[in-house]
Amino acid sequence: MPRVLIIDDESGIRFALRRWFDRQQWAVLEAEDGTAALGILEDAAGAGDAVDLIICDLHLPGMSGEELVTRLQASHPALVERLVLTTGDAIDAAPPDSVLGRHPHVLQKPFDLTTLRAMVTSLTAG
Repeated sequence: MPRVLIIDDESGIRFALRRWFDRQQWAVLEAEDGTAALGILEDAAGAGDAVDLIICDLHLPGMSGEELVTRLQASHPALVERLVLTTGDAIDAAPPDSVLGRHPHVLQKPFDLTTLRAMVTSLTAG
């Protein structure tokens, strides 16, 4: 069963995403900030339990989504390729040197489930 880590400080968003991934037959892990997420990822890697996909809000208390991406690039670069950032920010107006300008997998909130499904499929196919 594939595993997803959902990182968002809004419990309602985590709940909605958990329900959607549950229906798709995914095992779901949750964190409400980047620090907790990093701990979950380290524990999973140490136990040999791979995380297949990460859905991460950009704006989190404590360690932000951008800082998490930076840390993962240094320690687990393959995970960054399977990380989707979510944000309410205007993606089109993002500076090219920002994480929104550089990261290839971004969903602008509110996003629809069809768009989520297409991104999940493209990142986990093969």
